[in-house]
Amino acid sequence: QVQLVESGGGLVQPGGSLRLSCAASGILLSRYIVNWYCQAPGKQRELVAAITAGGSTNYADSVKGRFTISRDNAKNTVYLEMSSLKPEDTAVYLCFVSARSGFWGQGTQVTVSS
Repeated sequence: QVQLVESGGGLVQPGGSLRLSCAASGILLSRYIVNWYCQAPGKQRELVAAITAGGSTNYADSVKGRFTISRDNAKNTVYLEMSSLKPEDTAVYLCFVSARSGFWGQGTQVTVSS
């Protein structure tokens, strides 16, 4: 059974940083593309960042230079390092693995507010 568990969200002031984690069981993240999405209230889910099995990364224009996606194969975990956070980054962040029919985590809330 595949499980993805996100963690690391919280309340942070503008300009602050957070590190989100997506820990997997039942699937090897190193074999697939892993994506981070965000969904704000009343908005569609948006792709934030992705990392391929080969380690190539891709980012939404809105987060380039501020967010970094990475993977720790030993821990079977993908991270999203978020810095210079803005109020508009406030959303639920979810990881998605592009394997078989695809797998979603439950999400972690990020709130950027003073």
